[in-house]
Amino acid sequence: MKTQLITTTENWGATAIRFALGIVLFSHGAQSMLGWFGGFGLQSTIEFLSANMGLPALIGYAVICIQFFGSLMLVTGLLTRVAALGVFGIFIGMATYHFDYGFYMNWSGTNAGEGFEYHILVLAMCVMLFISGGGALSVDYKILKSHPL
Repeated sequence: MKTQLITTTENWGATAIRFALGIVLFSHGAQSMLGWFGGFGLQSTIEFLSANMGLPALIGYAVICIQFFGSLMLVTGLLTRVAALGVFGIFIGMATYHFDYGFYMNWSGTNAGEGFEYHILVLAMCVMLFISGGGALSVDYKILKSHPL
């Protein structure tokens, strides 16, 4: 089981997807966890998620931890499949929440709220990473090269 979690090949496509997804998620995770990039920080984000979205605090903490630590795992390629699965889970929840706003992001126009088009992209990236693993330049790949199965 342990080896299945880190099994990967020197796949440069997976590396590009993993790194791009990790960087984008890190910015959002750092907003929620640390208050960086104009974010509110951990406690204020938990209060917002509870008050405005009805999430229990425990779920809010889990979402923020997955976004923040999962993004770091993706950037480094450490336990890529675990990170991808966690991100997939929170993005299923996000897509469900945003479904009522329609497909498009709605940055202009009369339909308020952001749709779920972005979430589809993230979900597809997570599926790809879960199938392929972290690829080249991942900690998973380096572990496999130094300790072959």
